[in-house]
Formats: sequence, C-alpha cells, structure tokens
Amino acid sequence: MEFVRIGMLAVAGIALGIQFRNQKQEYSLYVGLAVCLLIFSCTLAYMGQVKEQMGEIFAFVASGRQYFVLLFKVAGITWVCEFVAGVCRDSGFSAVAAQMELFGKMAVLFAGMPVILALAKTVAGFAG
Repeated sequence: MEFVRIGMLAVAGIALGIQFRNQKQEYSLYVGLAVCLLIFSCTLAYMGQVKEQMGEIFAFVASGRQYFVLLFKVAGITWVCEFVAGVCRDSGFSAVAAQMELFGKMAVLFAGMPVILALAKTVAGFAG
C-alpha cells in the first residue's frame, strides 16, 4: 500500500505544479523538485530493507560477495544519475541532463571493470 501513497503524492504534486505553472513558473519547479525529493527519500528507505535482506544472502554466498557489492554500486550510480538527469530535464536544462546520463554510463563502465578483468583472467586460464 506504500506504492499507492507514493503514487498519490506524485499525482498531487503534479496537480499542484500545474496550478502554479500558469502564474509563477518557478514555484512549479520548486513543487516538482520537492515531490521528487520526497519520492527519492521513500526509495532510500526501501533500499535499506533490500540491503538487510541481501546481507542474509551474503551469508550463504561468501565467494560472490564482491559481485553483490558491485551490483549495488552500479544500481546506485544508475539511480542517482537518472534522478538528477530527470530533474535537469524538467528544469529545462536538457544538455546538462544528457551530460549527466553520459557520466552515469561511464561511471557504470568503470565500476564494472573488475568483473571484466576477472572474466578475462578466467577465459585466459581456460585457454591455457
């Protein structure tokens, strides 16, 4: 039911932002940003729960722990970059949003380098 409340918050924020858009456009931007931050904080709470549950999985899979940590880093990078790019795009700064998305892609690539190197070593080991 938490999802319904968050959805209602988003719809109410959009309705309020539309009301301000005709009179004071900057207020519409502030309302949108506030709603985004509220939804972002709710998502952070869920990420804490996911992290606790993944801790239980780590107990069973000790050898793959670094890959789970990497998965969380990549998910976090993607999540934050998408959030910031969305706010930039809504504010009218689409060029900044595009650069933020590019930065996110490069950060994910560099975060995944240890996996690519481990894969290359494994293939080289099998090849002889």
